Amino acid sequence: QVQLVESGGGSVQPGGSLKLSCEASGFSNRANCMGWFRQVPGEQRQRVATIYTYRGRPNYADSAKGRFTLSNSDDGNTLFLQMSLLKPEDTGMYFCAAIKVPRGPWVCEDWNPTAWNYWGQGTQVSVSS
Repeated sequence: QVQLVESGGGSVQPGGSLKLSCEASGFSNRANCMGWFRQVPGEQRQRVATIYTYRGRPNYADSAKGRFTLSNSDDGNTLFLQMSLLKPEDTGMYFCAAIKVPRGPWVCEDWNPTAWNYWGQGTQVSVSS
């Protein structure tokens, strides 16, 4: 069973930065999908960024490009999201998600939340002045 634990959320002013972390346990190897999704009340979770943790390249939502940087540890068990130039519309609950041992890297580009079968509890990010 995969478990995901997020940390690093908080409250910042517009233009500020935050770094989110997600610690995973229960993976059987380094090749998995991991990603971040954001959810605001009343709306579906929406992808922010995802990655295939074995030599994969990050995939970003348009809203995250140029401001957010996704990376993972070499062992594939920790996911990081460096968020800069934060905007009020970045506010929401950020969830770490995973797909264990996908058929290939392309699976990690599926940003439909229903395709992701492991989720953390979420960490709140609030951006306001």
